[in-house]
Amino acid sequence: MQILQTLASMLQQPGADRVTTAALAARLDVSEAALYRHFASKAQMFEALIEFIEHSVFTLINQIAEREAGSTAQVPKMLSVLLQFGEKNPGMARVMVGDALVFENERLLQRMNQFFDRIESQLRQGLRVTAEAAGSATPSVDANVQASVLTAFALGRLQRFARSGFKRSPTEHLDQALSLLLPQP
Repeated sequence: MQILQTLASMLQQPGADRVTTAALAARLDVSEAALYRHFASKAQMFEALIEFIEHSVFTLINQIAEREAGSTAQVPKMLSVLLQFGEKNPGMARVMVGDALVFENERLLQRMNQFFDRIESQLRQGLRVTAEAAGSATPSVDANVQASVLTAFALGRLQRFARSGFKRSPTEHLDQALSLLLPQP
């Protein structure tokens, strides 16, 4: 756990370069061999961070989906949870947008892409119910398009946060932005 916490804290340094196992070991005041006793590779360390992201975000999103089923509040709450997670965990935000994974194993980037595919799918489900309730002639199409736009919006907000050195909050004016992106009941 200490290795992962240190890795995440190194990733949240504004302008942080690629984190090497040598730099991580030095920060922890252990040898690189000690790191490899806990993780077989640096990719495994990043996989553990991704698992933490997935578990944390989807636990909350699933709770919202259960509590708010059929509600127009479901989708904004899901997006808010996603963006708040990134805001509270800047190092993880760099992993989420792929910045920290650029020179790492391609499998890690694919896994984060799958994460956002799952986010889009969750949004689509909530949006389809809303589109049907609004009497849309094409609720599935409407939900697909809207979920895609909202996922791109969230990813863009997280990227802006990471690239601004964590100065531009991903939740900045979120309610106003969502009121422009989501149809009003």
